Amino acid sequence: MTVTPDSAAVAQFLADNPQFFQEHAGLLGEVKLSSPLTGKTVSLQERQMEVMRAKYNALERRLADLMRVAAENTVLLQRFHAWHLALLKASAGGAVAQDLVDVLVAGLVEHFGVPQATLRLWNLAAGHADAPFSAGVTGDARLFASSLRAPYCGPNKDFEAVRWLDDADSVRSIVLLPLISAGQTFGLLVLGSPDAERFSPAMSTDFLVQLGQSASAALSPLRA
Repeated sequence: MTVTPDSAAVAQFLADNPQFFQEHAGLLGEVKLSSPLTGKTVSLQERQMEVMRAKYNALERRLADLMRVAAENTVLLQRFHAWHLALLKASAGGAVAQDLVDVLVAGLVEHFGVPQATLRLWNLAAGHADAPFSAGVTGDARLFASSLRAPYCGPNKDFEAVRWLDDADSVRSIVLLPLISAGQTFGLLVLGSPDAERFSPAMSTDFLVQLGQSASAALSPLRA
């Protein structure tokens, strides 16, 4: 009795004998397969070409995605550099504290297209106690800022810090960045948008962490 091998056995045989179709080249044109792309019956060679084209197209799409991400990262790096330069010029020019804060916040709006931005600082040198950027911060807000171990990105849940923004009622999504120096939280940077999807929990925070570190370094001389 002839035993018909199952498909797994046939596949294993072909894998173990790659020279099979060299020895039986005529089968390449005789074996017919159903194409999932066209629904038509095609030869083994035609099906192989379809598989190769699909792989090539997938690689092309992947390459296009990588090029798009690289272009976006380049633009982001340029904006980050421009913001850094503005901070350095303000610091080197001996800007007063309020001017430095204004340059920092305005730069976020100008270079990164953030609809609204503001910040508050505490535990500052005596000369800054009455500055606008140190006013209206409750103990709860300070405790909350100190509890952040990473930037908060997501919906506005009526955080106290959001009310520091000029148009707090329009804000739907936010970023909250703790400002830290020598292991101590001394401020909170707030970014807000009326777009509920602008700042989402799914977004990467690597860049935001770096932004917070830069802002902290620029403002740390104001500390007590």
